Amino acid sequence: MRGIGDGPGTGNPAQPGPPRDTFRILHVSTGNVCRSPITERLTRHFLADRLGDPASGRAGRAPVGGLIVESAGTWGHEGAPMEANAETVLADFGADASGFTGRELLDEHVIRADLVLTATRDHRAQVISMGHSAGLRTFTLKEFTRLVRAIDPATLPPLEDGVVERARALVRAAAALRGWLLAPNAEADEVYDPYGAPLTFFRSIGDEIHQALDPVVTALTGVPARA
Repeated sequence: MRGIGDGPGTGNPAQPGPPRDTFRILHVSTGNVCRSPITERLTRHFLADRLGDPASGRAGRAPVGGLIVESAGTWGHEGAPMEANAETVLADFGADASGFTGRELLDEHVIRADLVLTATRDHRAQVISMGHSAGLRTFTLKEFTRLVRAIDPATLPPLEDGVVERARALVRAAAALRGWLLAPNAEADEVYDPYGAPLTFFRSIGDEIHQALDPVVTALTGVPARA
């Protein structure tokens, strides 16, 4: 992890202080070539599908409904391409893998993020250890999913208030629940690293990520997945 500074990534230039009309989601794994790229691009794809604007889910496009989705790695392979098997997994879901380059996690990525979703508990601990008051907005992906499932959608701002306000309220509600809704076991919040594994394992990880993202995207948009 490096200090504050610009770096290549997913098409979003580094700028301090996100506007209040956007909400920035940061996905974090180790190398930023397998898990977090899959999670980043699937999030964009599913958001765009639910919000009825498939074009906005493509690489390098504007925020999806005001939501900016990025990723980085705690030992990020700066400028590296996504793993080929990760690209295949994204293609399985119809998501766009083009134009991706890996990033090493910077302080400023954490500072700007409204929500940080990590692959594992170790990644979560590393993000929180960077400071920047990250504790209340940093979760493992599966932890956040578990908490979101327990939140009554009726308690969130109506969609008429916009996806950004709904997203901010969702993070606050999840943070409030964290101490009350614990994982059933230590492994429940982990997404394991498929780096170097065969395509079958990458696909199983892709399915895990998909299942974890589905209720999160539904809560954010108020739109369930298409049957």
